[in-house]
Amino acid sequence: MEQSHPFKAVSYEEASPEVRQIYDETKRALGLPFVLNWFTCQGGNPLLLQGNWAKLHATLIQGSVPNIIKQLIIYNVSAQRGCEYCAKAHAVFANTMGKSFGENFIITQNLDSDLIPLSYRTAVKVVTKAALTSSAVTAADFDQLAEAGFDQGEIQELMAQAVLVNMLNTIADISGIKIDNELLEIDV
Repeated sequence: MEQSHPFKAVSYEEASPEVRQIYDETKRALGLPFVLNWFTCQGGNPLLLQGNWAKLHATLIQGSVPNIIKQLIIYNVSAQRGCEYCAKAHAVFANTMGKSFGENFIITQNLDSDLIPLSYRTAVKVVTKAALTSSAVTAADFDQLAEAGFDQGEIQELMAQAVLVNMLNTIADISGIKIDNELLEIDV
């Protein structure tokens, strides 16, 4: 017997005008011609969707830390935690961006590669630790980020990824969403 999930996906066509507006914002900001399942599973609650979109937009899309670092953090934490949706979705985004390191370079399969700047690798390592075991973060972790070239504002922005990925993973896991077919088509 298949388990039913409490978050019913609301398609673009079924969505209220308020939810469609948020869906349109997500498509524009993410550069996608479709609405991700992560958003449609929240379409039944416009207030929740707006708040979670605002958090995601401010933390992942805006800021001065390169987006590829943020995508790698979310991918790495999600993969270690076993959040299938987020690991796959953020692998697609990170691997697309990672083509700048080499056409055949798959960045998510080579997180320790010297082709990836040390600052990126340090950020992924430290913020993954913060997301998975926040109580284990020490002053030495913050020092590593500063030594890697991140200023105070950027360190705060990086650590906000730990909070974001925990939210992303929780919603993806409890909603039971599956990876978007459109994302699978990008990941060739």
